[in-house]
Amino acid sequence: MHDAMFKVCIFGDGGVGKSCLVNRYLTGVFKGDSDMTLGVELYLKKLKISNKSISLQIWDFAGEERFRFILPSYLIGADGGIFMYDITRYSSLKNIDNWFEVLIEGSKSKKREFPMIMVGGKLDLEKKRAVSSDEAYSVGKKHDLEVFIECSSKNGQNIDEIFVKLARLMMEREDII
Repeated sequence: MHDAMFKVCIFGDGGVGKSCLVNRYLTGVFKGDSDMTLGVELYLKKLKISNKSISLQIWDFAGEERFRFILPSYLIGADGGIFMYDITRYSSLKNIDNWFEVLIEGSKSKKREFPMIMVGGKLDLEKKRAVSSDEAYSVGKKHDLEVFIECSSKNGQNIDEIFVKLARLMMEREDII
């Protein structure tokens, strides 16, 4: 039995680490040789926050351009979102505008109606950083993203924090915290 179930959509360019993020969160293990996601993968995670039992349906979207057309239909009923980019690849942050066009285009209200956070992946590759934290934070603010976090799926840094913060935002929105 759970107090709430939330649909979480993760999107961003291909190769930024979305599937690695989800795998690390669900299993605690880094799997660096994951196959490219085709379409969408769906996962389920149960957690406790503030003595509430929460279930997260995690929808991991393919980042390849050829799959973007399906994103709007999968966003229906979403309670929260994660936009992910790669801190070592500037283009993955620059493409946020394209992702938000697709997201808004598929929305009936023409605006985002759920909390969303921005995640910079591959923090373990700090020496190869191409996107400053300040710049990414500014881009996130421009799109009204509630939280900005950088993480490493490889070493586990900030992985749980991403999903807990988003779960809290969704719980607050539904007034169940």
